[in-house]
Amino acid sequence: MTDPIETALFLRWCRLALDGLGRAREEIDTLNVYPVPDSDTGTNLYLTFEAARNAALEADATSLVDALSVFARGALLGARGNSGVIVSQLLRAGAQQLLRGNPLEPGRLLADTLTLAADAAYDAVARPVEGTILTVARAASDAAQASLDDLPSESGAQMAHVIRAAAAAARTALAHTPDQLETLRLAGVVDAGGRGLCVILDAAEEALTGRRPPGAAAPGPDDRHEPVGGFAAGTERGPSYEVMFLLDADDTQAHSLKAALAPLGDSLVVVGGDGLWHVHIHVDDIGAAIEAAIAAGRPHRVRVTSLDEQLADRSSCKPGDIPPTAARPSPDQVGNDAAARRRGIVAVAAGEGLAALFADAGAEVVRSGPGRRCSTGGIIAAIGATGSRAVIILPNDSETLLVAEAAASVARDSGVRVAVIPSRAQVQGLAAIAVHDASRTFDDDVVQMTSAAGHARHGAVTVAARDAMTMAGPCREGDILGIVESDFAVVGDDLLRTAIVVVDRMLDGGGEMVTLVSGAEAEPQLALRVRAYVDATRPSVDVVHYDGGQPRYALLIGVE
Repeated sequence: MTDPIETALFLRWCRLALDGLGRAREEIDTLNVYPVPDSDTGTNLYLTFEAARNAALEADATSLVDALSVFARGALLGARGNSGVIVSQLLRAGAQQLLRGNPLEPGRLLADTLTLAADAAYDAVARPVEGTILTVARAASDAAQASLDDLPSESGAQMAHVIRAAAAAARTALAHTPDQLETLRLAGVVDAGGRGLCVILDAAEEALTGRRPPGAAAPGPDDRHEPVGGFAAGTERGPSYEVMFLLDADDTQAHSLKAALAPLGDSLVVVGGDGLWHVHIHVDDIGAAIEAAIAAGRPHRVRVTSLDEQLADRSSCKPGDIPPTAARPSPDQVGNDAAARRRGIVAVAAGEGLAALFADAGAEVVRSGPGRRCSTGGIIAAIGATGSRAVIILPNDSETLLVAEAAASVARDSGVRVAVIPSRAQVQGLAAIAVHDASRTFDDDVVQMTSAAGHARHGAVTVAARDAMTMAGPCREGDILGIVESDFAVVGDDLLRTAIVVVDRMLDGGGEMVTLVSGAEAEPQLALRVRAYVDATRPSVDVVHYDGGQPRYALLIGVE
């Protein structure tokens, strides 16, 4: 299984799944009422999958075997929360089955992979409960096995056939989870973890078929059954703490560890193997849980979260509010000088010059760009590096926007007030930070920066890396592509002429200032000639030029 096309397909699924989890993260968080209504399942699933995908990318694997191996370990090490740990086991078991499978029978291999993953997930949970992610996983694996009865003879169509059946069955099972779990029925929602698994399976179907499947419309909270006091109606109060840790231990110790931990609390999940385990449990006695871990091996990366505090914060908020802990201390309650010192800016930059521009404006910079997307962890670290309890994030890229939202969610749980400006391009970030004023209140500053980013139209000029069909027509490798608002608008054969067409189209909608950002490989005269053209044809429009140093894009263009 070393065909690079297979590796590319696997990485495409990783990207689609992570993007899907990013888009659904807030929705899944709102569905989270079981086992604890702490509204973090979507964020935990996103971070778990991101850790697995980043491990595969950073390893720069040249074969599917290598990619799957580091992906499985990344999922285990990066698992977060109850559902995240279960998903890590699904991913790990699935990867191991693919490594053992027969590539000559791709349909049966995929069905067996889904079955082994579901079996492993059930085995990992001390007290399996139906109506959860486990039920959805089992429904998908059963449907995959049943689909083998009419498996296409063409090997290339087999995996698509199996995944369509599995993903459809998962969506159906998800819709029925409230019928199986009273907590979900009373809250009027489907299972949050199951919804996340459907997103992952839908991404697999899109990767294998090239078509996005119809998504399952997950019901939102039912107005007749509002959660009471932070707990779903009819649900008894559970343990006070969530304890998670990695454990170095012989595989024979896993069963005895589960037996020792089971009486201490609930939501116990033990996943892993080959000497490394990831353990999750909700308990009242933290010390007893750690002692059980020490008896089995060497626990490390121990993380304890107070569920009571989480629930108290979240139950006192209306939907969309920042939890009280995240709003303390407010920089707007102190003088302007203190506010200026305590408000942080995090900006994602795609080149050396852009990084310098954002840094000069006072931002903590996270580097990103084609082939090196920043991670949630990188943005969380930058938030911490600001030393501020009130932080504004400029993601400056549509994909990074999802990463920034996930990082903001984690930071808020740590007591930091965070706002994410929806800047989808570097030039929008430059427009936003240009109006940043720490003497304003936090909310006013966010409003002004958001408005500036939203009023900055963005475009770019780049060179086609391969033959493709675009919205502007077919292009060949080496053609010049003009981009307007993230859509390919021009296919040309000359950088300057294409850039001028892009600028003209953007200015046709009005504008007072053009921002030009030169790329790392651009000819120095390109931006100067575009500037001269604008000066000659639109003398009332101001033009500013920066050396951004970004890869791939010869010129970034902003119009305000």
